[in-house]
Amino acid sequence: MSKRTLLYNWHKSAKANIAQFGGYEMPLWYPTGVKREHLSVITKAGMFDTSHMAVITLNGAGAFELLQKTFTKNLLLCANKQKEPLKNGQCLYGIFLNEKGETIDDAVVYRFEKEEFMIVVNAGMGSLISNHLKDNLNGLDCNIKDLTDKIGKIDIQGINSAKILSAVLNNENKVFDNLKYFTFKGSFLPEFSVRLKDGSSVLLSRTGYTGELGFELFMQSENLVKVWDMLLEAGEQFDLMPCGLAARDSLRAGALLPLSHQDIGVWKFINNPWIFALPYNKEKTGFTKDFIGKEALLDIASQEYTYPFAGYNLRKVPALSDVYDKSKEKTGTVLTCATDIAIDRKEGEILSIASEKFFPKGLSCGFVKVNKKLNYGDKVVLSDNKREIEAEIVKDIRPNRTARINIKNFL
Repeated sequence: MSKRTLLYNWHKSAKANIAQFGGYEMPLWYPTGVKREHLSVITKAGMFDTSHMAVITLNGAGAFELLQKTFTKNLLLCANKQKEPLKNGQCLYGIFLNEKGETIDDAVVYRFEKEEFMIVVNAGMGSLISNHLKDNLNGLDCNIKDLTDKIGKIDIQGINSAKILSAVLNNENKVFDNLKYFTFKGSFLPEFSVRLKDGSSVLLSRTGYTGELGFELFMQSENLVKVWDMLLEAGEQFDLMPCGLAARDSLRAGALLPLSHQDIGVWKFINNPWIFALPYNKEKTGFTKDFIGKEALLDIASQEYTYPFAGYNLRKVPALSDVYDKSKEKTGTVLTCATDIAIDRKEGEILSIASEKFFPKGLSCGFVKVNKKLNYGDKVVLSDNKREIEAEIVKDIRPNRTARINIKNFL
């Protein structure tokens, strides 16, 4: 039986198109349409119900060691350009692998204290990752708590997101001070939480899944609806728009971000755009720590390669379509093919309305998995036997993304 977030009734009253995703009935888009929702995040602000995501907490003297063993990132060498340990108030992206080097799920790990961490994983994955952690305790002192469906979560993304939060935060200057990309303020303990003007407690994280300036708000489930309504009211003057999962998908594809169990999955997590999630040594000849899946990744007997691509117009093909190289030889499959409506080509260069004043028609984009090395600039053909589109292997897709820019530039 499918689940619903506590905002389900709001989505229905807003006439959202509802569909199954990760075991939940979630809004795909609202009557405004995917195009406007996508563009709102690039040019103004969009808000997403992400309460289907799962939260896990780790507490105890063995929490750090457990993460070092099961999570791909080296928590001792992941901050300040890979030279320092993860600090309190910082978070990072990485992968949980099995012994075969295959992705169980990707995740963001948050450090509260030396012995206290939070893990955010994808919808329906809370139990699986919790059990994976428990299976690898081996006597470590660590309390693992799966908070699936007990935490409300809202993502607010786009260049106006900081202004909207300023209107609802208590002491916003202190909260925003030194809040850099992939850092957070607050916790689930009321005395350490970030406060909104109505007294609601939240954990505020400067993260997201769009590539643009944005924040994720975690809160007790009973506060979810009122915080959503508060943000909507505050965001009205800044053209805040509720957005569904379809816009979330097209935005993340253009931002070069993977969808777990589609772009990363039951194949080795290697030779892809996200290998920064692996603890490579400086020479990339090995790893700086031991972790589950390490030996499988070092075994290079058989290799596959994942590359980003961008098309030449907005036409797209379904996932699992075939990929053909310039010799018309079938060489792989399409993992993701979405349309980023905020970009277009001009004299061969991909431009974005984030930095250019023009009217883009949109470009198809996403990821392909192939059986041989390709070079940036190589042309491929994507085909589902009904439609063929030409695409280019690229290093990046949507330019001038705002996620890392100082908040002060947007206030």
